[in-house]
Amino acid sequence: MSSEKQFLYHEQKSQSVLEWLLQQPGGVFRYPLELSVCLLAISLSLYHLYVAFSGALESHSFRSTHLAFMLVLCFLLRPLGRKKWTDPKNRWFAVDLLLIALVIVIQVYVIWDIEKFILRQGDLSDWDYWFGTLFIFLLLEATRRAVGWAMVIISGIFLLHTAFANWFPGPFYGPPSSWFTILDYQFMAENGIFGIPIMVMATYIFMFMLFGAFLVRSGAGRFFINVAVALTGARVGGPAKAAVLSSCLMGSVSGSAVANVVTTGTFTIPLMKGIGYRPAFAAAVEACASSGGQIMPPVMGAAAFIIAEFLNKSYLSVALSSLWPAMMYFFTIYVMVHFEARKTGMRRMTREELPDLKDELKRGGHLFLAIGIIIVLMILNYTPMFAALCAILGTIALSFLRKETRMSAVDMLSALEGAAREAVSVSVACACAGIIIGCVFVSGLGLKLTGIMVTIAGGQLWLLLVLTAVVAMILGMGLTTTAVYITLAALVIPAILEMGVEPIAGHLFAFYFGLVSSITPPVALASFAAAGIAGANPMATGYLSMRLGISK
Repeated sequence: MSSEKQFLYHEQKSQSVLEWLLQQPGGVFRYPLELSVCLLAISLSLYHLYVAFSGALESHSFRSTHLAFMLVLCFLLRPLGRKKWTDPKNRWFAVDLLLIALVIVIQVYVIWDIEKFILRQGDLSDWDYWFGTLFIFLLLEATRRAVGWAMVIISGIFLLHTAFANWFPGPFYGPPSSWFTILDYQFMAENGIFGIPIMVMATYIFMFMLFGAFLVRSGAGRFFINVAVALTGARVGGPAKAAVLSSCLMGSVSGSAVANVVTTGTFTIPLMKGIGYRPAFAAAVEACASSGGQIMPPVMGAAAFIIAEFLNKSYLSVALSSLWPAMMYFFTIYVMVHFEARKTGMRRMTREELPDLKDELKRGGHLFLAIGIIIVLMILNYTPMFAALCAILGTIALSFLRKETRMSAVDMLSALEGAAREAVSVSVACACAGIIIGCVFVSGLGLKLTGIMVTIAGGQLWLLLVLTAVVAMILGMGLTTTAVYITLAALVIPAILEMGVEPIAGHLFAFYFGLVSSITPPVALASFAAAGIAGANPMATGYLSMRLGISK
């Protein structure tokens, strides 16, 4: 299709900090804050690529280094007293610098002699005590900035319960744990803060986010959207169906609802509005389709990798288990937009307005091979980390096969930077969720809650599932998808499994309802992002999204 045709999508790559710096007069050194963020983010991504390639790093050092980088980036990107980190610095910037300095000092302390640090488990020194206490405070402050108060409050309640369980009534009563015991489990061991969630984030999730960043930089977003429009645009409600299909394709790469909305919604939402869809409905369709990307293989949301680790299964088995439900979910959204289009009598897109499918496949079809690399390597039982590394290298090589997809050095560095910045909130949430898991283990609360949930349900599985769904939706109003799932995995899922449900089914059930957090008001990030593009009321879009997407 020629570039003059009206509906051919030209991908709008979000400008990286590096690209912004290179456009400024006077050189990059005039902007030390922006340069620091850029260098830190690129360094973190290169560090992960090195570890993925060599595999030669002690596990605790790797996890703590990843988290330290993320905390520093969090304090820079989400500063005190400023709406945007690029706004002029204020007096609170000194506090941000102090927090960053504390993170660096604690990280150096941990890795300086990592073997002795690990051997001191159960016998904390005074320095371990104070640095561990400081680190928990720093993590909670970063969580407040990156995720919100809800997760900080929940983590604080679990810490208080663990320390003062003898003050709690009824079934929550128990023996208290000393602060030394809590710190030993949360800070010194590969449990708690440095447990499964942050391990999975640092080992697998980050690499897949990096792969997605490279694929998008190569022009995959443009290709996926144009193919979707070419396939569905001539049908009734074509642009909305294109939104569903393109979000399905993009979601299988990005694994992020908001990233998916921003990438595909900037094109599909105006198209939907142009043929007659209400702004709120157009935004809701995009938000629902984009949130479904987290359950669509091969690259699912962050929680899917954690499910695999909790169940001691391969990521491939989790992805295969999720494939059919994901297809049914997107089919449901597809049918609903079809009925809306029929009801309102919307027009079809003309052939002249559509991209040419053959031309699009010639331009970008080779990019599908990058996704194929991941699928093949995981079928061959390679680790997800290695599969993602090979897919990243494959994406770079494949991009040079066509002029339209060829990545420059700036594109590659921007992908490294962008992935690290996008990973901040997920990493911080995973680390804070580790506090909850650690407290549940130390206090023994998990076993008590399992019994309470089974008793409330009266032995009825359907009632227990309804309770789980309600809890997930309530938590989703204040937590991210990953945080909701991890909380449910620690508190509720054991009760479901005790009633005979298959482990993979129980975990995926909690995961699916945790996904509602991205489209459930008052904290519906995907819906709000789509509403901003559509010019619709955010809350109205959120409630409409919840109605459309509750089929998860």
